[in-house]
Amino acid sequence: MKETRTSRVLRATVEYDGSRYRGWQSQMNARTVQGVFTGAVKPVLGEGTRIFGSGRTDAGVHALGQVASLSLERSVPVPELPRLRRAINDGLPPDVHVLALEPAPPGFHARHDAALRIYRYRISRRRTAFGKPWVWWVKDPLDAAAMKKAAALLAGRHDFASFCENAPGHDSTLVEVAWAKVETPASVPDLILFRIAASHFLWKMVRRLVGTLVEVGTGRMAAPKVAALLAAASSEPSRYTAPPSGLFLETVVYEGDPAPPEIDPLRPGW
Repeated sequence: MKETRTSRVLRATVEYDGSRYRGWQSQMNARTVQGVFTGAVKPVLGEGTRIFGSGRTDAGVHALGQVASLSLERSVPVPELPRLRRAINDGLPPDVHVLALEPAPPGFHARHDAALRIYRYRISRRRTAFGKPWVWWVKDPLDAAAMKKAAALLAGRHDFASFCENAPGHDSTLVEVAWAKVETPASVPDLILFRIAASHFLWKMVRRLVGTLVEVGTGRMAAPKVAALLAAASSEPSRYTAPPSGLFLETVVYEGDPAPPEIDPLRPGW
């Protein structure tokens, strides 16, 4: 008889609309994505299943590709994973969906093993009825070229103390940014995308970077000021914190993964 391969550690890729949730991380007396995800996973995979997300997206923040590691009490047959994924999705609300459920190496941990996290922020330059829950509509005219120049200053290893909430509460505010880009899709000139990749992010870091870039785009801040905010801690960016509606955890990359797929800039609705 042919042996059926089994696995005790699984990798789940999850998409969600974070509008109704107080972030990913389970909390007492608060509705969270991890909370509803756990409630759907344990009846299918066992009450002893341990679940760890790749990162703690904040309240109202969305994900196109959050990754969670699932450590099981017992092995499950790999051919059963499509059926198990459907069973988990049947137990989830419509704004949380498991895109993939795959075997993972023993000891795989979604947070500790992540090599790169990619976030995107969607800024709308026009009023939109359908895309409103997933963009930040900025009414002021924006110079996307100036924003692009300012974003280029973020790449490399910098102290992002100016751009995080509760900097003293972090072990370190140094972050290695692999790249940061401002893009205006040719087919959607009213949409500005800010995308940034790093090994990890600080609390509210991306939203404060976006708010600062918008200040540059409006002309209220000169691009070199961004470099100054990286060189010396300042509370100024806290005033520019962008709303969570436009922020998405786009992709989490692990060693050995293929290049992340391109994601349509119009996703979700525009």
